[in-house]
Amino acid sequence: MTAIRATNLSKHYGRTVAVADLSFDVEPGHVTGFLGPNGAGKSTTMRMILGLDRPTGGSVLVDGRPYEELRHPLRKVGALLDAKAVHGGRSARDHLLAIAQSNAIPAARVTEVLELVGLAAVAGRRVGGFSLGMAQRLGIAAALLGDPEILLFDEPVNGLDPDGILWIRTLMRDLAAEGRAVFVSSHLMSEMAQTADHLVVIGKGRLIADTSVREFIGRSSQGHVRVRSPRLAEVAELVKVGELHADHLRVTAMSPLEIGTLTARAGIPLEELTYVRPSLEAAYMELTKDSLEYTS
Repeated sequence: MTAIRATNLSKHYGRTVAVADLSFDVEPGHVTGFLGPNGAGKSTTMRMILGLDRPTGGSVLVDGRPYEELRHPLRKVGALLDAKAVHGGRSARDHLLAIAQSNAIPAARVTEVLELVGLAAVAGRRVGGFSLGMAQRLGIAAALLGDPEILLFDEPVNGLDPDGILWIRTLMRDLAAEGRAVFVSSHLMSEMAQTADHLVVIGKGRLIADTSVREFIGRSSQGHVRVRSPRLAEVAELVKVGELHADHLRVTAMSPLEIGTLTARAGIPLEELTYVRPSLEAAYMELTKDSLEYTS
């Protein structure tokens, strides 16, 4: 069954449209990246999935029903939306124990998730003294507490050091490999390129793309062929569509086969003929440029 299904989902705040007629699915066994510029409606959408905001129109179902109808929601869905939204006077263990008791989750599970996220040694410390990275780990522990089938993470790498970023990346991939659905919002394209299988991209509250990472990158026009030759000026004159640099030619309107065929017929030797795929970041910037709410 589809883990999350949004159908014509909309949210208005007075005359402000935060989300407009948004439809997408999040499937088990995949890490689905949720991308969009600031103000695109990502956080509002996640809040509607979790029943924290009521849609103005449309619907969103979690495992086939509205979130508020789930009997023990944390056993079905785990979420990290705001790592600092905790009682600063409680210890990490007590914070998780309170959450566990609210959903009939055994206390032993608290110890398990504290060890899993690397906070076992500071379990008795007050959360108010935690760094942002430690707070992120505690938020992830809370999301994992009910051993849920579906996980939502909003900017999970905020405040994490490189080791922590590698850890959360591996964790999300492992969770998906176990058959869970992982829905993660992030502005770090390099992380999404290494973590996500599928992308849902929105801008100004509307759907821009719902596709695999490979297909999304393939839609970009930023791919090009890099050509190096001891007779580079002659190659540039031959292809007529290249951008000539000091040590190479950048060609966007021809394939490597077409360029290689032309230069071979002309007897021009080549030192390099490489197709350079666009990055996820380049594809994202290109395909969302008309959806930016804030620009500099």
